[in-house]
Amino acid sequence: MTQILTVTLNPALDLATSAARVVPGVKLRCAPETREPGGGGVNVARAITQLGGKATALVALGGPNGSVLEELLRARNLDVMRVEAPGETRHSFAVTDEQSGEQYRFVLSGPTWSAEQLDDMVDGMVRDVDEDAFVVMSGSMPPGADVDFLPRACAKLGARRIVIDTSGIHLDHQAKGPAPTPAVLRMDSHEAMTLSRQPLASRTDSVAFAEILRKRGAGEIVIIARGKDGSVMAGPSGHWHVNAANDGVVSAIGAGDSFVGGFTMSLAAGLSPQEALRRGAAAASAACVSEGTQLCLPEDFERLLPLTQLTQI
Repeated sequence: MTQILTVTLNPALDLATSAARVVPGVKLRCAPETREPGGGGVNVARAITQLGGKATALVALGGPNGSVLEELLRARNLDVMRVEAPGETRHSFAVTDEQSGEQYRFVLSGPTWSAEQLDDMVDGMVRDVDEDAFVVMSGSMPPGADVDFLPRACAKLGARRIVIDTSGIHLDHQAKGPAPTPAVLRMDSHEAMTLSRQPLASRTDSVAFAEILRKRGAGEIVIIARGKDGSVMAGPSGHWHVNAANDGVVSAIGAGDSFVGGFTMSLAAGLSPQEALRRGAAAASAACVSEGTQLCLPEDFERLLPLTQLTQI
């Protein structure tokens, strides 16, 4: 399988717990917490590993939190490429209201990078990563990264196939189609509606906007997740929809990252983009039926894959 490198410049030590009720003004007695390594690229690498694939996780780590996070990653048999972050690794945490089932997610900030530090990090990737590798730039970019960071990284990485799944100003800029064009750009439905300023009520609406972004140069393949309606993809092979096979949601944490993991792993194994879309959707559905931050468990993936169907639009 072709090498996969996931890049996490703003990882988090994720804590998850629950309380009988989540209400203001009183002490909330919580259940025992779970600790998981978090951050977009970290979760993508975990998903790939859990599904039986192999990925190298480049992770920026700093301070005691960073040391704990690295231990958790290595305990999960991840191949970790550590780079030193310019400050302490952040926390994030999620609390589930046991009565309503609603989940409250709190995401803290991370250390600030300089442009020079970011460019040096990418130069190291150019030296150490195979020229035909898939490089997954997933999750929030760190404080200090300007809007040109991802296009600069794509240019430096050359022929390597870049998969981008980010948010905020970095997604806004990528949607404008700055050169060079990455291999894949993925976003969720809310992000797509914000960019398009349209409701994107149907899958046809979503895939039409994905095609606009593709023609603009935002990605050779553009994928928009539509929650319980699955995902749509616009690419050289046409327009496709895949359903979400899960009947309910236990935890949505990491569903998008599991999708990216399943999708990229499939491309790296030589499968078509359509089949990669199907397997990515099955991985996302598997993540939705697992508790807390467990992501996609292989037994759930195998059970849901036959229920995950492609339709050409």
